[in-house]
Amino acid sequence: MWTFSHTETTTAAPAALWSHYADPESWPTWDRETEAVTLDGPFTAGATGTLKPAGGPLTRYVLTEVTPGESFTDVTRLPLARLTFGHRIEPHDGGSRFTHTVTFTGPLSGLFRRVIGKGIAAGMPEAMGRLAALAAAKMERT
Repeated sequence: MWTFSHTETTTAAPAALWSHYADPESWPTWDRETEAVTLDGPFTAGATGTLKPAGGPLTRYVLTEVTPGESFTDVTRLPLARLTFGHRIEPHDGGSRFTHTVTFTGPLSGLFRRVIGKGIAAGMPEAMGRLAALAAAKMERT
């Protein structure tokens, strides 16, 4: 098993962050490592969709946990491994603190950690910074 987490803070309220999470098709606007995302239905536990990583193959994911305004988890099954991506928002000092956690499990988790995990970990701070800026700008417009 391999896990990596990153936490950011923003002046944006949790609802402003959540609005970006709950719109998967917009994820590429803040995550440059993602080319395209779809969701087959509402943003609720059990919903499935596709995600096309930059330069990678189209993958399917399932939302395994959704707590509106607070957290969600998506899981992608890989050959002999599983990629779990957790997202959590907490109110913090008039804004928000949010954490993304990526975990690889399964017999080939070490291989996937080396092949794609390092890239995910390297890009996560930038993506989260972009998300924080978008959410803060959205608050300023309202």
